Amino acid sequence: MVRRLALPFVVLAFCALPAPADAAPCDELGRLPIPNADVTRAEIVAPGAFTTSNTDPAAAAPYRSLRSFCRVAATLKPTTDSEIKVEVWLPVGEWNRKFQAVGNGGWAGVIPYTSMAGALSAGYATAGTDAGHEGNSAGFALGHPERVVDMGYRAVHEMTVYAKNLVAAYYGSAPSLSVWNACSTGGRQGITAAVRFPADFDAVVAGAPAVDWMHLHAGRIALHQAVNRSSDHRVPPQKYPLLREAVLNACDGLDGVKDGVLENPRACRFDPQVLACSGADAPGCLTPPQVAAARAFYEPIRHPVTGEVVMAGLERGTEMSWDTLGGAQPIGNAVDAFKYIVHKDKDWNWRRFNLAADLAAGDAADGGVLASTDADLRPFFDRGGKLLIYHGWSDPQIPPGNTVAFFNRVVERAGAAAVGRSVQLYMVPGMNHCRGGVGTDRFNAVAAIEQWMLTGTAPGRLMASRVVDGKVDRTRPLCAFGTVARWNGVGNTDEFGSFACVPETDARQSQ
Repeated sequence: MVRRLALPFVVLAFCALPAPADAAPCDELGRLPIPNADVTRAEIVAPGAFTTSNTDPAAAAPYRSLRSFCRVAATLKPTTDSEIKVEVWLPVGEWNRKFQAVGNGGWAGVIPYTSMAGALSAGYATAGTDAGHEGNSAGFALGHPERVVDMGYRAVHEMTVYAKNLVAAYYGSAPSLSVWNACSTGGRQGITAAVRFPADFDAVVAGAPAVDWMHLHAGRIALHQAVNRSSDHRVPPQKYPLLREAVLNACDGLDGVKDGVLENPRACRFDPQVLACSGADAPGCLTPPQVAAARAFYEPIRHPVTGEVVMAGLERGTEMSWDTLGGAQPIGNAVDAFKYIVHKDKDWNWRRFNLAADLAAGDAADGGVLASTDADLRPFFDRGGKLLIYHGWSDPQIPPGNTVAFFNRVVERAGAAAVGRSVQLYMVPGMNHCRGGVGTDRFNAVAAIEQWMLTGTAPGRLMASRVVDGKVDRTRPLCAFGTVARWNGVGNTDEFGSFACVPETDARQSQ
């Protein structure tokens, strides 16, 4: 059995070096005596030769330029009911001596090849998993409680241990750095790994993390109910642009630039009441029930008895995407949680949802397996671990306020001194869920966290870009939470250097 090696936290060099002469051949990795691992593939993939079952030419684009790599596919079975499919990709020739694991979206159920391709292209050994089941649904949970545990946290841990063994065997040395990089469910997976297995990673990049998993799903269904109480009590999608324009008219210039992006939505005090119809319903106004529904999108979902916030509301600037949570039916991921995890009934109807009762039932049924509510990362931080969180302010799927609240809980447990030393949050103006939207949504969070590990201090700002028709048309700073980007008044408003990150209170005072 390959010995599991401890990884150092002080990284002295990140240069790409050739694999040592005594490295194990790729095909021999399939014969390593690693318990509970059934290897189905261990082979060299030629440059640009990787393909998937997806026949869409656009889907193949990320793989055409891939370097040659050793591809190992295996099924891990830590329990008799586990079927955790994993793949580990190891660069042939030059390797940057680092390991980057990537995560899933939604209910997982597929190996994240595109993310793995990105990591491999940057020189990393990389790994991904389907989280223990096939198909992006929670239907796997019926009759398979161990697979729920695999989805909750075990699949990522087992994959990581297995991948590190392969890295050590193939290259003859352990990676100098192990980093997690993923968004949404993947953000939750990374944070959960840092909480439950603090030695698995040296650094975790968690985008739009779906923490407080069961409460998030309950809040999503409750929000759907709140904005769809009747056919009249619903904002029709054709009025979304009306709301969007009104929000921009009220708040777009608060950062000194009118550019269609709200730098800090929480400084925006827009009230849909200003669009109220003076008479009958019309395309350019909102009826009283529509005003109430619009307000409900922005308001937090609270427990009907205790008043506790179950889920934050959406932010100003999300109006064009309100159908995500407020459409004809609740978002499917949330329905699946209550259908298969809570009620264990494939015929459960979401129309029977009751926030107080189902929230309690959800907590009891999950038992903390999927919840990811624990904000105590002190064991991870004490080992030198770094946690970089980011979230788009215009996310219509996971309210950004959920991540802000989680970040505050992490800081409360670890102490204020942990900010910038062990944990940092970056909010992304105008970005939707993980990517997309009107803002700058391209940035290298992995490079940022690696630099942070070298210097000991998180960057005060990250450079982000917006790409339109394949070309960068804007760059902006993403500021550490508590500060916001403010235009200097003279520079090009589409250039990073024309903005400074200033304390949020200072920005408000200058408005």
